[in-house]
Amino acid sequence: MNEEQNSKSVLGKVEQAYTADSIQVLEGLEAVRKRPGMYVGDNGKRGLHQLFREAIDNSVDEALAGYCNDIKVKIYDDGSISVEDNGRGIPVDIHEKHKVSALQVVMTVLHAGGKFGGGGYKVSGGLHGVGVSCTNALSEWCVVQVKRNGKLWKQSYKIGIPDEPVQAIGDAEGTGTFIRWKPDDNVLTYTEYDTHIITSRLKELAYLNPSVTFHFENEQKPDENETYHYTKGIQQLVEDLNEGKDVLHKAIYFHRERDTYDLEVALQYHTGYSHTVIGFSNNIHQPDGGTHISGFSTALTRVINAYARKMNFLKEKDKNFTSDDVSDGLTGVVSLKLENPSYNSQDKVKLMTSEAQGVTNSLVGDGLNTFLEENPSVAKKFIDKALIAQRAREAAKKAAEAVKRSSAMDTFGLPGKLADCVSKDSDKCEIFLVEGDSAGGSAKSARDRVTQAILPLKGKILNVERARVDKALDNDEIKSLIAALGVGIDISSNRLSNFEERTNGKEHFDISRLRYSKIIIMTDADVDGEHIRTLLLTFFYRYMKPLLENGNIYLAQPPLFVVKVGSNERHYAADEEELDNILKGLKKKNVQVTRFKGLGEMNADDLEDTTMNPANRKLLQIKLDPEFVKEIEIMFSKLMGEKVEPRRNFIQKHAKDALDLDWHY
Repeated sequence: MNEEQNSKSVLGKVEQAYTADSIQVLEGLEAVRKRPGMYVGDNGKRGLHQLFREAIDNSVDEALAGYCNDIKVKIYDDGSISVEDNGRGIPVDIHEKHKVSALQVVMTVLHAGGKFGGGGYKVSGGLHGVGVSCTNALSEWCVVQVKRNGKLWKQSYKIGIPDEPVQAIGDAEGTGTFIRWKPDDNVLTYTEYDTHIITSRLKELAYLNPSVTFHFENEQKPDENETYHYTKGIQQLVEDLNEGKDVLHKAIYFHRERDTYDLEVALQYHTGYSHTVIGFSNNIHQPDGGTHISGFSTALTRVINAYARKMNFLKEKDKNFTSDDVSDGLTGVVSLKLENPSYNSQDKVKLMTSEAQGVTNSLVGDGLNTFLEENPSVAKKFIDKALIAQRAREAAKKAAEAVKRSSAMDTFGLPGKLADCVSKDSDKCEIFLVEGDSAGGSAKSARDRVTQAILPLKGKILNVERARVDKALDNDEIKSLIAALGVGIDISSNRLSNFEERTNGKEHFDISRLRYSKIIIMTDADVDGEHIRTLLLTFFYRYMKPLLENGNIYLAQPPLFVVKVGSNERHYAADEEELDNILKGLKKKNVQVTRFKGLGEMNADDLEDTTMNPANRKLLQIKLDPEFVKEIEIMFSKLMGEKVEPRRNFIQKHAKDALDLDWHY
């Protein structure tokens, strides 16, 4: 049998020969263009913004090294974007190995830079470590200008390939690097930058680097232009996170160094019950925490217990505080800088450097001990808060168990008012949370009984942002909701995924027991309905966060109008704009327009056709993005917290942006 005959697959899949000629070697940045997902996450929105991160991280690394204090980001009318800094400027002299300018090496060779032991940087960030060469490779065109050695140097590229050698184009004062590029829509499916993602990263970096000023300019939307500079650094971040809360003391900040570790910590307690601890290493956010956050938690628990014993706030017979007790009502930020960090994955969501836990534990312990000794009045507030949390935790455990035995449930352990579905396959089942018995009646008539369950909720549930967990669990509507979903409740104060692994209370929450893959909040399309949605989302965020992280929560999108033409033809409109378009398109007589006042007034056919039937409906999935954990926390604090002023300021600022207001005539 010859080689050609041997190449034909008996399975009928391969027809050509598999020889040495079949082995393809991708040179330079060709591999990045061929498989962008391997280098920047994907070829969509995530990958697009990774191009920006690779560029901005280079500038921030210059700031970390102490050579940069001003960074500018600009989006242009043509869809291109630039990052400019006043750092040292990328070197332009000839690279010994590659025999071309070092600038060209940085822009065209993967993993080229001063972060790999060459002495350029002691500490650096960077998400993937593939470098700005990926930004260049996935761009239609790219231009780099460097101010260095009294000259302005330039090189331009097309799809990652240099147009010309690096050359001086004039004289220049100072130093710095300017990179501008336009994403290539031939390799990227998404090329429009999301300004919210850009500005959120700049704002985050401004908190972490108080000596640096960050500027954002958008030619397309000049009203979005902003400058970020926070002289108080992460202390300011803690204060902003607590803006909507009543705080117990001024934000605490301390800075400690040991060997190759540099640690900053800021923390503040408030009167509420939520808990937020955000971790960073080398300017990169770890939404899943890691060894630095574990070290912080251990030190916080150890030091507060020791102080309480020393000052006789805890008697000999008293139990020690748990980590949940001392973290109740705590907002904290931990920023660690270290050499050669290790992570659990390429996107660095969790720090795994084992030594960091002990070092952080020791340094935080030193800083907290010093503060408590020097501020006994504030220390007493720490202890009082922990004592209240300890009692509440015990009450919450009892309340969580009581939910299972509630008299509001039938003999099968489910709420009596739940209209359950026939199927027990959770992947196929969904539950609609509806407002009131009237809407519940319509929904029950409109549903598919095999896969759709209905749980009517009476009025507005308790605002859990202002209520202790044991009080929340005493609310009948919340108890019904918990029982229907089947997952239990996370009664731990560690309710954010960016803290260490959930400990106490974990036994009360198990997402594998979820009875419905989709939890659909279906309320009236008015202000009251929006309020109920917000209250439910607050509950899920504070006590069932994994459901939001997993994407199990959805919002139904019922229409506001129905347009009837004759006896059979119907059209539905979500808002007045869609209604106008429908009416313009019809141009018929005998058209009747009806505005739905609520779900309860919709007949079952309308409700099924527009809102419940998977073939026709539109659902809005609510899923937590760890990249915006700070913004999410601030938003819940402002809108649902005790303080009125931050909420009023937010409404006044965004009133013009509000859509679908409920007008009463």
